[in-house]
Amino acid sequence: MEHFDTIYNSPSQIYHFALPFCPSSSWLQKCYGPELSHEVKVVKGTEGGWGRCSRTTLLGSIVWALSYQNGNIAIGSESRDIIILDIITGSQTAVLSGHTDDVICVTFSSDGKSLVSGSSDKTVKLWDVQTGGVVKTFCGHTYRVWAVSISTDCTMIASGSQDKTLCLWDIQTGKCLHTIKQQDIVWDVSFSPIDPQHLISISDGKVWWWDANGHHLPPTYDGFHISFSPDHTLFALCCGNVVTVQNSGSKAIVAQFHVVNIAEYCCFSPDGRFIAAAAMNTAYVWDIASSDPHLVETFFGHTDSITSLVFSSPSSLISASQDRSVKFWKIGPLSKDQVGTDPGSTPIALPSIQSVSLQARAGIAISSDSDGVVKTWDLFTGFCKATFQIPAAKDINDGDGDAKLIDGRLIFAWYENKNIRIWDIEKGELLKTLGTSGMSSCRGLRISGDGSKVLYLYENAIQAWCMWTWEPVGDVKLGLEVPYLDSLITNDSRVWTHSQNSSAQEGWDFVVSGTSPVSFDPSTGRPHLDFIGGSTWQTHAPSWIKIKDAVTGKEVFQLSGRYAKPRDVQWDGRYLVAGYQFGEVLILDFNHLLPQ
Repeated sequence: MEHFDTIYNSPSQIYHFALPFCPSSSWLQKCYGPELSHEVKVVKGTEGGWGRCSRTTLLGSIVWALSYQNGNIAIGSESRDIIILDIITGSQTAVLSGHTDDVICVTFSSDGKSLVSGSSDKTVKLWDVQTGGVVKTFCGHTYRVWAVSISTDCTMIASGSQDKTLCLWDIQTGKCLHTIKQQDIVWDVSFSPIDPQHLISISDGKVWWWDANGHHLPPTYDGFHISFSPDHTLFALCCGNVVTVQNSGSKAIVAQFHVVNIAEYCCFSPDGRFIAAAAMNTAYVWDIASSDPHLVETFFGHTDSITSLVFSSPSSLISASQDRSVKFWKIGPLSKDQVGTDPGSTPIALPSIQSVSLQARAGIAISSDSDGVVKTWDLFTGFCKATFQIPAAKDINDGDGDAKLIDGRLIFAWYENKNIRIWDIEKGELLKTLGTSGMSSCRGLRISGDGSKVLYLYENAIQAWCMWTWEPVGDVKLGLEVPYLDSLITNDSRVWTHSQNSSAQEGWDFVVSGTSPVSFDPSTGRPHLDFIGGSTWQTHAPSWIKIKDAVTGKEVFQLSGRYAKPRDVQWDGRYLVAGYQFGEVLILDFNHLLPQ
């Protein structure tokens, strides 16, 4: 069901090729696994069991907002349209068109018959859900509208904008009744469920209360989001990495939870038992009805920040994300094999893969993660052969470290405090410190494919050093705007760079010491070529990794972005190694799939 859209809209072969990725404990894998000897083999990275995500709906644009009512889901996105999804199937049932820019916020009326939206086109629109038509457009904001809310009696609309104002609109006349000026952007706005004549806004990191005439009411709380329980007796505040649940009357703290990253959204379940919060690309669910409030679920799966959360039933949660997907989650008892959660209180911060290195001749892949752990993996069995700890783990940013097996020695290089450290992993010994004073911050660091050089990208230039003599090899200025270093998977000293803002590329060869690097046509001999099957892999946005036939241009394989960030993938024509979630790697063997 999670990949239903792909399977439904594609030939039956897609289903066949999806079978190797079924969890190892699933009936499908056990039944059909022996018959998949001539397909791609997942050596490492197969999940143990089906996750809590019961369905994923992929959309063609970033999802900014989500609202649910009466079996319908409204999606606001960068496509300028409002997409209506069915709660049962997750399929699209309608598209509401009328905005001329991103739809940033949407909310249903309490009876589900009307829908209100706010957009980067500076307008607020009221829609008839049944006909899909625009009932009225409200104009007056001078910048994008970040938040909208509709009163319970459907007589007023409140909107918050980047123009630092909160506007209260009369639905019947379309006129602005009051404009409340604030000190900063109004990120969120809602009618108070306790008193419908009162408004709540989020601005300048605080929660403000207002009456219908625009007068400020105490108290004011620190926070970036507020949500009320269905019976209005409790409210939850998101402030930093803390979610606090308080009594609406006494203001006493009922429970307090901590998350790894900044909590941006929270909501209560319809029965008031659970509260869910989103922090970056992870959703957490706590049971607050018990005498000992505790974490019951941690939902991983999105590859970018979650923008909205809503309960569709007491045991079902829907999340929308900037990764262009909407996911439907099932809430149940905490399973013993669920990773990354601490039933007591605080979720465990899981390490992410920072770099991978494919060294097929040695039969291994090497990975390093955000906790400074370096592992070697057997390409044939998928087993971890060895684990090492490197120093200064917390000071290494993503892309600023790389590991290689060089002449039988495991070497790790990383950037730290304007210095490049070269570390012998197995001996636990610092071999060399290379100063980069005078250069700006690191944009990327890699060891060359042949293990002979350390390559350091800063601003729009590359500096290279010889791995063993530590002598400078060359310094080349790039002509790219905002470049970053590609994964180096060649068997020589060639480097491919490309721009973050365009498709421009450059190629440089650092092969000869003491001479200036030589430029070459980056379209020839790229390291991403499949030398066996004539295929090349490329990335598409941050969410996908695609393998295409270099001759026909047809896509022959695709991986979801949850398996890897694009630069953390290496491909040599038979093996594909990617940085996987939870500090592991994904190893695919294409030996029987690609033409010989």
